[in-house]
Amino acid sequence: MISVYHYMILSAILFAIGSFGVLTRKNMIVIFMCIELMLNSVNLTFIALSRHLGNMDGQIFVFFVMTVAAAEAAVGLALIIAFYRNKESIEVDDFRLLKW
Repeated sequence: MISVYHYMILSAILFAIGSFGVLTRKNMIVIFMCIELMLNSVNLTFIALSRHLGNMDGQIFVFFVMTVAAAEAAVGLALIIAFYRNKESIEVDDFRLLKW
């Protein structure tokens, strides 16, 4: 039988993989995918705890997190495309060229 602890462990593993990817990768597309993985692990936690506690609060928060994730992806990808058109690179190290 799968309990809430199994979901929490899976969520922690997914969040750890996402945070490791954000901290170690240089490609902005991969970093955004890792951020999305972290947001999805938080969604899994909200859903698991919501079902375990028997209320709908966690599921309502999931809709807010999904909205923020969609906005983050749209704005982030627009910035990446604009940067790529100017510098023809999406490496994180090249973003330091944007300083004054």
